[in-house]
Amino acid sequence: MVIAFALVYQVTVTLPTGHSPQSAVIAVLTAIVAILLLVGVWTPITGTLTAPIELRNIFASADNPWMCVLLGALGISIAMIGPGAWSVDARRYGWKRIDPQDR
Repeated sequence: MVIAFALVYQVTVTLPTGHSPQSAVIAVLTAIVAILLLVGVWTPITGTLTAPIELRNIFASADNPWMCVLLGALGISIAMIGPGAWSVDARRYGWKRIDPQDR
């Protein structure tokens, strides 16, 4: 939820100041990714898509590049961890649990 809300905040800050159609498309794509992450649909895909979007934001027009780095790293980590227990992905495919093996 934190990543989704941070991405939505980033979109609301950058969309009104975006000057090119490309930045508007990226802002809309970021909003879609944020909504999908919030609901928990296609979590590995949307988490992975967060990293290139944030990488583009770093080089395009980042007022705070460290926030973009943080959101990109969190997106990759969410892609590796997978969906949460209350997500749509967990309801559809089952919640994965990793149990360490005894040595």
